[in-house]
Amino acid sequence: MYHYHCLNPISKKGLEKFSPQYVQTEQMKEAEAVLVRSAVMHDMEFSDKLEAIARAGAGVNNIPLQKCAEQGIVVFNTPGANANGVKEAVIAAMLLASRDLVGGINWVQSERQNDLIAKAAEKEKKHFAGCEIQGKKLGIIGLGAIGVLVANAAIHLGMEVYGYDPYISVDAAWNLSRNIRHIKDVDEIYRECDYITIHVPLLDSTRKMINREAIAKMKDTAVLINYARDLLVDEEAVVEALRNGKIRRYVSDFANPTTAGAKGCIVTPHLGASTEESEDNCAVMAVKQLSDYLENGNIRNSVNYPNCDMGVCSGNRRVAICHKNIKNMISQFTAVFGEADLNIANMANQSKGEFAYSLFDMDHQVPAEVIEKIGQIEGVLKVRLL
Repeated sequence: MYHYHCLNPISKKGLEKFSPQYVQTEQMKEAEAVLVRSAVMHDMEFSDKLEAIARAGAGVNNIPLQKCAEQGIVVFNTPGANANGVKEAVIAAMLLASRDLVGGINWVQSERQNDLIAKAAEKEKKHFAGCEIQGKKLGIIGLGAIGVLVANAAIHLGMEVYGYDPYISVDAAWNLSRNIRHIKDVDEIYRECDYITIHVPLLDSTRKMINREAIAKMKDTAVLINYARDLLVDEEAVVEALRNGKIRRYVSDFANPTTAGAKGCIVTPHLGASTEESEDNCAVMAVKQLSDYLENGNIRNSVNYPNCDMGVCSGNRRVAICHKNIKNMISQFTAVFGEADLNIANMANQSKGEFAYSLFDMDHQVPAEVIEKIGQIEGVLKVRLL
């Protein structure tokens, strides 16, 4: 029997994917698995029982990844599960920025008591006129799951699409329309594009990558769209640029005092992936990943441990080990198995930075004392018998 705990409301369509051997608990200290969306976990204490955390979404800034890795807790996310929802929000952002629909709606609201509103509208509509996005140049920084969908949708809307991603995956490349212009220098996007949307993870190397220097290279009519992470953009520099007429619009999904109500800013309250379908998809993916890890030891889409998959395991014969990525670990594991007269039928070992993960399938059931002995090896963070 496994126990799981939800730190945030999680879609029932996802939780229903747990088999009957899973029970939800209100006490996090009793859980082998935790599901989370936005709850901040940095100050939380984790019990020895906790094996894995799944973030129902892509971003994991709310989870202490290093701390979890050091305690042998595998952290998963769900890349791509909410990609369509964000893609549609980005397309909407372009339309909101090109056509002053927000201004027009606000005007109608302000004139709702005017009996002659229809006549007045014909005079006022010129103040809310805009441009079409067809034929315009869209620059996409980051061609992951979301960036690829945005690129392909924009092609179908008649836009000329520039894509920049020096680390594009093979899968993403295969899914990308052949009509997209793959750019090797991001400065070309800054110089040439009418709309620029950013879809990269928040790392030390990407923090405030859209800064004063980048903005200075953009067209005065450029529209900047940020539905990824607020800290990817130097928003004080953006607000200053808007005030000075250096760029035309900034559409962000991250409400804060810097941009809320600022001239030229259209800000939504973190709605990018707030669709029923996205929440369902993320929950389903998170539950499947947790189940596969707890039952089979397989890791897919972990952000602090390497991916590793050896298929379905048979009872009490698979050993899963989270450990430091240091030399002689495998030889120490095999020595313990040899001392217990256990033969290794299959094995896998993968590393990711300073951490590694090993799976061993044995010919016979593994005694508890073997697991205990492996757990005592220096560098072993957590060991499980599946």
